[in-house]
Amino acid sequence: MPDTPPLRGTSPSPRDQTNFAAPGDRLIRAGALVFFVGALATLVTVAPLFLDATPFPPYMFGLSMLMGVGFLIAGAGVLRSAAAGRRQARGER
Repeated sequence: MPDTPPLRGTSPSPRDQTNFAAPGDRLIRAGALVFFVGALATLVTVAPLFLDATPFPPYMFGLSMLMGVGFLIAGAGVLRSAAAGRRQARGER
């Protein structure tokens, strides 16, 4: 059976959904990126304390807060994705 394009107003088949980004996917990716930038900043900021070097200025420790911010962004994406999944399961759009 040849593949035919879906009719207007219909959902793509599960096989075709790999090309579609679900709601919240961008938030999860952005949150992961911000989290890893914060993790790298934490390692760079804390390293001088273990290497007996001159510590960075206190404002540099603020960059470590990006880990928490990234975690919150990714969590918001997960909640948005779950809400979209519930709406889809109920048949709403």
